[in-house]
Amino acid sequence: MRNTLGVDSRKLLAEFIGTFALVFAGCGAVVADGLTGGAVSHLGVSLTFGLVVCVMIYATGHISGAHFNPAVSVAFAAAHRFPWSEVPAYVVSQCVAAVCAIGLLREVTGVIEGLGATLPTVDTVPAFLFEATISFFLMFVISAVATDAKAEGTMAGVAIGGTVTLCALFGGPLTGASMNPARTLGPALFTGNLDTLWLYTAGPLLGTIAGALTYRFIRIDD
Repeated sequence: MRNTLGVDSRKLLAEFIGTFALVFAGCGAVVADGLTGGAVSHLGVSLTFGLVVCVMIYATGHISGAHFNPAVSVAFAAAHRFPWSEVPAYVVSQCVAAVCAIGLLREVTGVIEGLGATLPTVDTVPAFLFEATISFFLMFVISAVATDAKAEGTMAGVAIGGTVTLCALFGGPLTGASMNPARTLGPALFTGNLDTLWLYTAGPLLGTIAGALTYRFIRIDD
């Protein structure tokens, strides 16, 4: 079941479903919070992002690796944990999923502004550094639980979902704590907020690559 790019279509479908769920549920929580005057709360939004990542890792991790994030796919490849030849297909699947998720969210809610868009409340350079830093820690944790046999692999979903929640809790008010170019791309295209899209692409890419390579360096093999 390989497509023209030589990637198993089942992997791409798993990535599409996982990324769609991440963006639809996470951004949906942001939209619901706005529509209800804060009923979801910042804590609720942070938990939603973390929980959807957690459950989709357990649902699709054994099929596609559960990247759900172009920066994670690139970082895995940079650390020689994923073939570069499969990165373009993964990235396309993730980005298309994010756009479709926001399109459906807009249709079912009627909301046309915001839609969970990530916009910095701090200056550009600090926002870039912040996104790179939290993306570093996210990928560091992912590398530990997903690539090291000595780590507790059965807890991968909890560890990664917990990291997403933690970063969203303190980073959400500053940059939206995206850590994911696809998650930012969807709302940006529908709202026209494209000026800072580079920040939410370059920052996570730099951070995740650094996180993957750092864990590779400190990893202890028998």
